[in-house]
Amino acid sequence: MINIQRKKFRVLFLALLFCMSFTAVSYALEAGSKAPDFELEGAQGKVKLSNTLGSVVYVDFWASWCGPCRQSFSWMNAMQEKYRSQGLKIIGVNLDTKNEDAKKFLAQIPAEFTVAFDSKGVTPKNYGVKGMPTSFLISRDGKIVFQHLGFKEADRDNLEKQIKAALEAKK
Repeated sequence: MINIQRKKFRVLFLALLFCMSFTAVSYALEAGSKAPDFELEGAQGKVKLSNTLGSVVYVDFWASWCGPCRQSFSWMNAMQEKYRSQGLKIIGVNLDTKNEDAKKFLAQIPAEFTVAFDSKGVTPKNYGVKGMPTSFLISRDGKIVFQHLGFKEADRDNLEKQIKAALEAKK
């Protein structure tokens, strides 16, 4: 009886180790930590985060099937227009496995900000993205200011306050 229990435990333990070996590593990014660089194909060519140093960057991870993502686009378009001259750059990183899905979405709801495509999902793993949409505000010196999960009407004012504060921070 004891041998059977030991075998069951050993099998379960090995199965757990086996499953854990295939899980992706995701990192929790703290405010003040350096934002991981990325280089992705974009709607207008390569998009590289490190090329935006000196700007405040709002990186938004989204997908065509995400309802709150759909709601966030008009707000991100408005923020890009309102704060572009002060140094805000918005980068929407699409995570659809097929870029065609994103392009259909963008035909219906155009983005007036930079769009990049990460169909392999490497960038969200580096950022520790747990749900959609997830956004990160990055300071002019490339550090995470804050992270936000989801999007709803009630978030708009607070998100804009965060953007304004980052833009007004010492340059």
